[in-house]
Amino acid sequence: MTNKNIYKLLFLIAVPLFSACDDLFEPALENKRSIEAMWEEPSYAQGILANAYVLLPYQGAPNSDLATDDAVTNDFSNNYLRIATGSWAADNDPLSQWQNRYNAIQYINIMIENCDKVKWANTPVLNRMFRDHFMGESYALRALQMFYLLRAHAGYTNDGQLMGVQIHLNSEGASSDFNQPRATFKACVDQIISDLDSALVLLPYEDGDVASDNDVPAKYASQGGTMGEYNRAFGNHLRGKINGKVAGALRAQVALLAASPAYNADSGMSWAQAADYAAVVLDHIDGIGGIDTNGWKWFDNHEEIDNLKAGVDPKEIVWRASRGSNNDLESNNYPPSLYGSGRVNPTQNLVDAFPMANGYPITDANSGYNADNPYADRDPRLAAYILLNESTIGSAGSTITTGVYGTNRDALNRESGSSTRTGYYLRKLLRSDINLDPSNSTTQNHYLARIRYTEIFLAYAEAANEAWGPTGRGTHGYSAYDVIKALRARAGVGAGNGDAYLESIKGNQDKMRELIRNERRLELCFENHRFYDLRRWKVDLSKLNEAAHGMEIDKNSAGTLTYKVLPKVEIRDFKEYMYYGPIPFSETRKWTNLEQNKGW
Repeated sequence: MTNKNIYKLLFLIAVPLFSACDDLFEPALENKRSIEAMWEEPSYAQGILANAYVLLPYQGAPNSDLATDDAVTNDFSNNYLRIATGSWAADNDPLSQWQNRYNAIQYINIMIENCDKVKWANTPVLNRMFRDHFMGESYALRALQMFYLLRAHAGYTNDGQLMGVQIHLNSEGASSDFNQPRATFKACVDQIISDLDSALVLLPYEDGDVASDNDVPAKYASQGGTMGEYNRAFGNHLRGKINGKVAGALRAQVALLAASPAYNADSGMSWAQAADYAAVVLDHIDGIGGIDTNGWKWFDNHEEIDNLKAGVDPKEIVWRASRGSNNDLESNNYPPSLYGSGRVNPTQNLVDAFPMANGYPITDANSGYNADNPYADRDPRLAAYILLNESTIGSAGSTITTGVYGTNRDALNRESGSSTRTGYYLRKLLRSDINLDPSNSTTQNHYLARIRYTEIFLAYAEAANEAWGPTGRGTHGYSAYDVIKALRARAGVGAGNGDAYLESIKGNQDKMRELIRNERRLELCFENHRFYDLRRWKVDLSKLNEAAHGMEIDKNSAGTLTYKVLPKVEIRDFKEYMYYGPIPFSETRKWTNLEQNKGW
C-alpha cells in the first residue's frame, strides 16, 4: 500500500461494509471520516497512532539468521535461503523495510501534525498530559521506523556518498511531491537522534501509577495535576507502549550502527558517543549490578513467563510484545519425530564459536577440547541454544538422535524438507515443555523480546572497547572487560578458573574486539542481529561467503560415536556491494530523484 493510499483510507476508517442500498458504491456522508474528526474524538486519534504499532518491524522467527553463518533451513523455497545463495536483488529483497516503515511514518506524521488540536481531556493539565504522552510516543515511533529503514537501505551511491533514506517529517496527500531524493546517512542519524531526544523529554522513563499527588512530576504538579489525572495519562494501563526506557535503548542501537566501520567515516558518530548512549540505559539498572542472572535463557524461564503481569517487563527485557499462548515456533522448529518441521538448522560454524566451559576457544591449546567428544565440557549456552545429538526436548523429554545411525526422521538428511541438514535443531526461543502430538497438543506462554538488556550491554562493551580500550571506562563505572566478564559468568563460563582466557586478553584491544563480537554472536543468536552485525562490521567478504558446515555423527561397531564435519552444507554467494541493501527497484523506476546504492 502506498502512502497516497493510506491517506485516502484514513477517511474511511469507520465506514461500515454496508449502511444502505444507496451506499453500496458511495459511502454515506456521515460515514466519511475526515482528519479533523480526530480533534473532537480522542479514540479516533489514538486509532491512527495504533497503526504505527501494528506495523512494528520486530520478528519472532529467526529469519535473517538463515542468510548468515549461524543457520540454514530445510525449506528450499525460503526467501532467506535464496538471499544467501545468490538471489538477492533490488526487485527480490525480503529484507526490504521500505513500504511498511514509510506506511507507519505516514500515520505517525498525521498524529504529530494534529496532536495539539485534539481535545484529549476537559481540564488543561490532563489535556497536556495526554498530549505529551501521544506526542512522545509519536517521536519515538518515527525514530524506530526510520532506524529500520536506515539499517536496511543505507549505502554508498555511485558518486561515493553515504546516503540514507528519504526523511518524511510531514504527512503526504494526493498533491504531495513524492519524487524526493535520499538524505545523507548523517542527516538521517541526526533526525533519528533528534526525535528520540524529543521523546525522552515528553515520556516517562516507564509508565506506571503514582501513589499520591506528591509523586506527580513537577511540570504537571505546578499546574495542579493530581495523582488520578497522572495515572490516567501515564499509568499502569499504558505499560507495554513505547516509553523513555525504550527510546533510550533505540538511541543506543542507532549510535552503535552509526559508529560501526561500515558507516563511521561519514556518520558523525563516535564510539565514545555510542558507549555513552548505551550507558544512559544501563545506569538506570545500576550497570553491571542490574544484569539478570537468568537472562541468557529468558525464553524458557517457565515460571517467570507464566506469571508475568500485563505490561510488566522481566528483568532481562527492555521492551517486549504481549504474552500469548501458542506453539507456533515449536511447530516450525521442533524435530519431525515430535511433529515439528525442523526448519532452522544451526550450523557447525556456530557450534564451534561456543567456547569450552573454562572460557577458552576450542582452537586454543589450553581449552581441553576433544574432537572425538566435541560437546563435553562446553559453554552451557551451547546446549541451551542448540539441540545437540541425543539431547532431550518436549513435554515428555524425548531424546532426539540427529546422527545418521538414528532410526527416524530426526536423523541427518533423512527426509528432505523436514530433517536437519546440519546435524542440529534449534532450541533457543522454544519452550521445552510443549507437546505437538495432534491427538494431545498443548500450547504455552511466549513473548517476543523486542529489545533485551543483554543487547545494550554488548553495545556498550563494543563501543567502550573501541573508544577507551578493554578496561577503560570513560565517565562510567564499568568497562568493556567488566561487561563481558559478567555476561560470561552468569552462564557459568570460566567459573572454575576465574575466566583465565578473558584475563589473558584484557590488555589487548584487538583480541577483546574479537571476543566481544563472538559473545554478541552467541548471546543474540537467532534474534535477527547477525546478518546486520557482519555488515556493519564490514567483515571480509570471505566471511560473508563462508560455507555453512554441518556434523555427521555415526556409531561404529563398538558402539562408539564418530564425528565428521560436513564442510559444504550450503555455499553462500554474496557480492562486494551487498554490505549495504538496495533501494527497491520499483521505487527507483518510479522516482527519478531516488538514487540506487552502488552495485544494485
